[in-house]
Amino acid sequence: MKFIENTFKFLSKKEVYGLIVIVVISLIIYNIGRLIISKIFINGKNSYEIKKRKTVVSIVESIFKYLLFIIMIIFILELYGIDTKSLIAGLGIVGAVIGLALQDTMKDIIGGISIIMENYFVVGDYIKINDFTGQVIEFGLKSTKIKNFNGEVLVLANRSIDNVVNISQKKANLIIDIPTAYEEKTSKVEKILNKTLEEIKKMKYVYENCSYLGISKLGASEVIYTLSIECSQEHQWEVKRNILKLIKDTYDKENIKIPYTQIEVHNGQNI
Repeated sequence: MKFIENTFKFLSKKEVYGLIVIVVISLIIYNIGRLIISKIFINGKNSYEIKKRKTVVSIVESIFKYLLFIIMIIFILELYGIDTKSLIAGLGIVGAVIGLALQDTMKDIIGGISIIMENYFVVGDYIKINDFTGQVIEFGLKSTKIKNFNGEVLVLANRSIDNVVNISQKKANLIIDIPTAYEEKTSKVEKILNKTLEEIKKMKYVYENCSYLGISKLGASEVIYTLSIECSQEHQWEVKRNILKLIKDTYDKENIKIPYTQIEVHNGQNI
C-alpha cells in the first residue's frame, strides 16, 4: 500500500507528469503532422510527379521532426524551471560559432534543397554520377544514397552532387542487332521481324516509336538485322531481355537459324 502511495506521489509531481504529457503530445503532433504532410504532397498527376512529391515529403518530414524536437526540449526545460529566454539568447552566440563549424552541413542542406528545386532527381530515379549508375533509394537533408545493379550503395554528400545524368527523365532508344544465318531468305526474315515488332509494341514500358532499320552488317558467318526500340530509360535492360527472348522463341518457331561459332577438327592422317 505504501509503495502505491509513494508511486502516486511521484507521478503527481509536475516535473514527472508534465514530462510525460509533453512527450505524449509531441508524439501525437508528430504523427498527425506526418499524415497531413503526406496527404498534401503525395498526390500527383503522373508517376514522376508522385516520385518528386515523395522526395519532398521526406525532406519536409525531416525538418518538421527536428523543429518539433527543439520545441519539445524548450518546453521540458521550462518545466524544470530553466530560463529558456536567456538560454536562447546565449544560443545565438553559440549558434554563430556552431554555424562556422558546420559550414559543410549547411552546404549539404542547401544542396539538397537545390536538387529538389532544380529537378535534378527524385527518389526512385535512375541516375549516373561519374562512372556510377544506379537508383536513388534515399534522399535526405545531408546526403543521397544510390544503389547500383550489383547491390552496391553509393552515399554522397549533397554538396558534392553537381554533374548528374538523370536516366529516368528521358526515353531510351534501344538498338538491337539480330544475327541470322546467310541461308535464310531476307524477305522471310524481314516479314517475321516486322510481325514481331507489333508484339514488341504491346510490351510493358515500350513506346509506339519502334521500327525495323534493315540489314546493318554482313558478317563472316551471319547477316545482322537491326531493330530500333523506344522504351522507358529506367526499364531498358528488362525490355531488352524480353525482346531477345521473344525473337529467339519466334526464330525457333519459324525454323530460322541463328549462327554460332563452330570448330571443325580433322584427323591429320586423312587430310
